[in-house]
Amino acid sequence: MNPHGLRAALVIGLAAALSSAIAGGLGLGGQSTTFAVVIAAVVVRPDFGRWPLALYPVLIVLMGLCMGFGTLTAQLLAGMPEVVLFALVTVVLRIAALLLPGKLQMLANVVTLGGVLPLLSSDPSWKAWGQELAAIALGLAVGTLVQINLAPAISRAATAEAPAPAPAPAAAPDPPPAERLRAGLRSPLFWRKTVLLTLALPIGQGLGALTPKYLYFGVLLLLNDATAATAERVRDRIIGVSLGVLMPLLVFNTFGLSTVSTGLVLGGTAALMTVLRLDRHLNTALFSSAIAFSGYGPLVAWYIPNRWLDYLMGSLLALAAALWLPPNATSCCAAPRQGPPPA
Repeated sequence: MNPHGLRAALVIGLAAALSSAIAGGLGLGGQSTTFAVVIAAVVVRPDFGRWPLALYPVLIVLMGLCMGFGTLTAQLLAGMPEVVLFALVTVVLRIAALLLPGKLQMLANVVTLGGVLPLLSSDPSWKAWGQELAAIALGLAVGTLVQINLAPAISRAATAEAPAPAPAPAAAPDPPPAERLRAGLRSPLFWRKTVLLTLALPIGQGLGALTPKYLYFGVLLLLNDATAATAERVRDRIIGVSLGVLMPLLVFNTFGLSTVSTGLVLGGTAALMTVLRLDRHLNTALFSSAIAFSGYGPLVAWYIPNRWLDYLMGSLLALAAALWLPPNATSCCAAPRQGPPPA
């Protein structure tokens, strides 16, 4: 068990409550407040380590650009069906993510996620874009500052006295952007995920899912090039989502909705995962708790069972694609790949 697990749970709960209170005080919308709560909770590291400083501006700029593209697309094509908007934004941003340098390839799914977030709103606007981007920055700032100030003394001392890292060996230069783009477009694995993403939302609607977007997110976040990695992500999602819905139900039925309740939900979920020694599934559980409680509020009791079933269908869809279209079955006609594989 993480020796700082329960302390981290306190920090996570406090960060979530503070971000919710500040977002409300600034007049940010309900969905924006949910963004702030989610980011503030997951940016806290249970080991009280620090994220690289360069990650913060890169993430904010990247999310701003991708969310801006999603907002612009929704406004220009306001009369188009939702499935068409999701498919268009997905294909364009999946291709754009191929241009990311090797160090940023880990953010490839974030690019697509940022593009479709505005499509979740019934009326995407530039005002909402600004509020949501401000909420993301707020969550990053609050979570980081609370962690720094409440880190164990030994952790702060170790950070202050840590020697400068030795210079890393020179990495091979990234291929030119045009070459990375050609390599990605020649990859059957890239097209396997892209095509399935364009079909995930209509598949969910056809199956009668009440929240079909979670089938889309299941494929986006879980389907990996490697079958074993996909199976591990599916396992993490089922465990994290299943345990992450417990605290929202308990707190809502006991204390109702408030800023303090938000902190209790996120802190309680973190403590539960620590006590059960399931720290590896903590972030998934925190996402589940924050979205259920902060995002849906009074509808939490109705939303949780339907959301769990739709997440399960999305997980099974991603796993089925990995098993029925494994890498060795889709790469028989692929040209040799160069550079990092697309996510």
